[in-house]
Amino acid sequence: MARPLTARQQTVYDFIVKTMTELGYPPTRAEIARALGFRSPNAAEEHLRALDRKGVIRMIPGTSRGIRLPGGSPEGEPAAVDSGLPIVGSVAAGSPILAAEHIDRYCPLPADYFSPRADYLLRVRGLSMKDVGILDGDLLAVHRTQQVRDGQIVVARLEDDVTVKRFQRDGNHVTLLAENPDFAPIEIDLAHQHLEIEGLGVGVIRGDNGSGLG
Repeated sequence: MARPLTARQQTVYDFIVKTMTELGYPPTRAEIARALGFRSPNAAEEHLRALDRKGVIRMIPGTSRGIRLPGGSPEGEPAAVDSGLPIVGSVAAGSPILAAEHIDRYCPLPADYFSPRADYLLRVRGLSMKDVGILDGDLLAVHRTQQVRDGQIVVARLEDDVTVKRFQRDGNHVTLLAENPDFAPIEIDLAHQHLEIEGLGVGVIRGDNGSGLG
């Protein structure tokens, strides 16, 4: 992205990606205007042209849904959403971490910017991992996997809680370790408690504000 998006441009971009994720095709100018409270489709068109100039979308002339994301499908085919990582905020108890209602917006950053590739960005709340440089308001890049090793930083779901901690296992006993002496370890007996690994932390983006998980 050559230049940063304005707040309004980010809102339009997020709506485009959300629509394409949920429906499989981009919104019309009228749908953007109606959803975001613009007075007319012309206002939506102006924002689309600005996004096109900044390189985060590609406009296809002559069609009402002529919006593509860089790296998506060829013209005339439903566009794939692969040019932005979803930013997940707080997660409702018992619901999938990537449910639409948990996604705050999308970040125009390629998944393979991280290794292994990231599937989403998770907002961090609190300072339980501060000693490894994961701070309140940061975005943790997460690779979706259940295959993790001792010592790795994971996103874990314990019953209805989702947290970011360092993973350690000994047989049926798992310890989720904070990287802050003010926080006690979380001890889990897999014989009696269910633990689900949502993913592996693969990178941090500093200083995005907002609530999330820690």
